[in-house]
Amino acid sequence: MDFELWWLLAFPAFFALGWIAARIDIKHLVKESRALPRSYFAGLNFLLAEQPDKAIESFIEATRVDPQTVEIHFALGALFRRRGEADRAIRVHQSLIERDDLKPEQRLEALSELGQDYLKAGLLDRAEEVFLKLRESERHDEAQQFLLEIYQQEKDWQKALSIAEQLPDHSSHLWMKQVANFYCELAASEITHSNPTAARKWLDLALQVNRKCVRANMLLGDVCQLDGQLQAAIEAWKRIEQQDPDYLAQVAGRLLEAHRQLGQEAQGYQLLRGYLQHYPSLDLMDVVFQSVLQGEGPEAAYRLVRDELRRNQTLLGLDKLLEAQLMVTPPEKRADLDLVKNLIHTHTRRVARYSCHDCGFKARQFYWRCPACGGWETYPPKRTEEFDLAP
Repeated sequence: MDFELWWLLAFPAFFALGWIAARIDIKHLVKESRALPRSYFAGLNFLLAEQPDKAIESFIEATRVDPQTVEIHFALGALFRRRGEADRAIRVHQSLIERDDLKPEQRLEALSELGQDYLKAGLLDRAEEVFLKLRESERHDEAQQFLLEIYQQEKDWQKALSIAEQLPDHSSHLWMKQVANFYCELAASEITHSNPTAARKWLDLALQVNRKCVRANMLLGDVCQLDGQLQAAIEAWKRIEQQDPDYLAQVAGRLLEAHRQLGQEAQGYQLLRGYLQHYPSLDLMDVVFQSVLQGEGPEAAYRLVRDELRRNQTLLGLDKLLEAQLMVTPPEKRADLDLVKNLIHTHTRRVARYSCHDCGFKARQFYWRCPACGGWETYPPKRTEEFDLAP
């Protein structure tokens, strides 16, 4: 009974202490808010309203009223960088770093922001210098990520690998995909310089890191072809079917040419027809179409495209059918057909592109690394129309 009475007496005391603490916090908050210039809050309102131009004007006015407000400088610098005005962002963050009253954590933040300004401005050497300084600080992990981005932009794949090996996420699929592509970049450089032995070494490492690296088998086939080992090249390219059959269209032309050099053109043609049957693709159809056109003539090419269009109805397929039909149509009857083809071709330009599934950036050619967001293997090897029509 005494225990229960004690708790009854304690409850009012707890409520009283909580009320006093809340009053103190509210007074402190009001005091701090009154110390901030009105233009600071106006800038926040403009940010919430997605009006960055007016927000910048308000923050500039706030810095004039109270030049010592660190948070306003950080907000202003970030806005300048977001707008692409990297030079102004650099000046803001440099002025912060030169201040004597900055706390250690604020100085590190200002350095990091300055490094990002340099990176945005394309001053990669200066950005690298800043982030190298931050490696042994509390912002070590952040600095490593920015250094990795710098070395990728510089195409310094050896340094990129050294950074990637220090990252903590070695078991993640994204890490394996990224590192395998670094090895592939090194291999591609060796192939360009006709050094197949060194290229094989990098490609072996790429497949050790990521056994599903399609690009490694593509390049391995190129190395074998460079060495005159055509059958080995064919086997390397055929292994892509087990990795990701959507990429077969990327090596279809090479497969056909290797079979042709071996005197096995009919076998190569049958292989591609089988791929087209099981893995429909506009790019693959185009390779088979050109092969049939050269080997069997316009009538056979027309029948091929017609049958494929019945199976997969696309504007790009229709454009190819009209191209084939023009070849088998008498000259005096081509005018109207040619008019229709030109109209269809105008529309197919919009859907005959590859699209990054991370950021949506579209391009006429296939990329292993997205030029917009920098993601690796974010471009599916199919045209946008094929995805739009997919069930």
